[in-house]
Amino acid sequence: MIQFQTNGLAVFESALQQTTSTVVETDHFILVVDPNWLPHEIKEIQQYVAKIRNGKELYLLFTHGDFDHIIGYGAFPDAKVIASKGLQNHPNKSYKLELIQQFDNDYYISRPYPIAFPNVDIVIEEDGETLKIGDYRLTFYLSPGHTHDGLFTVIEPSGIWITGDYLSDFELPLISDGAKNYNETLEKAEEILRSHTLNVLVPGHGQIAEQKEEMFRRIKLSREYLNRLVHAVRKEDEETIAVLEQELPFQSSFTAKCHTKNIAIIQDEYIEEYENED
Repeated sequence: MIQFQTNGLAVFESALQQTTSTVVETDHFILVVDPNWLPHEIKEIQQYVAKIRNGKELYLLFTHGDFDHIIGYGAFPDAKVIASKGLQNHPNKSYKLELIQQFDNDYYISRPYPIAFPNVDIVIEEDGETLKIGDYRLTFYLSPGHTHDGLFTVIEPSGIWITGDYLSDFELPLISDGAKNYNETLEKAEEILRSHTLNVLVPGHGQIAEQKEEMFRRIKLSREYLNRLVHAVRKEDEETIAVLEQELPFQSSFTAKCHTKNIAIIQDEYIEEYENED
């Protein structure tokens, strides 16, 4: 379903994990971001794009390589793909495809397009790289922390900020690529807010944000949660660690697994500092 729509922007929301797919329409091109999850949801995005395309160039942007975000890649075979160098050289492509296939097998899902890992046409290697198409400029920033291959994208003059799996209104930090990297990406997010005129933030899961105050609030919420967890893990404060797990929304075996993984990553990342403190 469409969660949010305004002139030139439509944000679709899946029934699964409130995952978003974004379509940006301009006079010169159409940009589709992370088309997902279920076949009928992806078909709705396809139909929407077909209705507005009118012969325009089609681009696919992937915010990172998690399987839920690349699952609809094959539904847009004539699109030019934009993604980070990390996604292009992802070390676990086969595993990501196995996750898609396992998901489809678990729920008896058949897709009318091939399952494949994105083949990247436009590779983003550094912060601040830009892509100019007609009157629009896309500026890219690497966003490691959640995953190693994350990518922020700012679309101007529309003021659209695509953040991937950061700055959700409900999802707290999941740090597969490390707490330190995640915190550095949050610092980068603050700098992006200060250096660009932004009208809407679109996260990978949850609701959009239109007010700059809300965007800053989400950065602060993520930073405070992560710093509290790092402090608790380093001090072996089991009570606080348990409390922080309860702050994760939609309590489930999935959130418990994510919490356990966060703890293990922090323990490993800060092991030298533990030893120095001893």
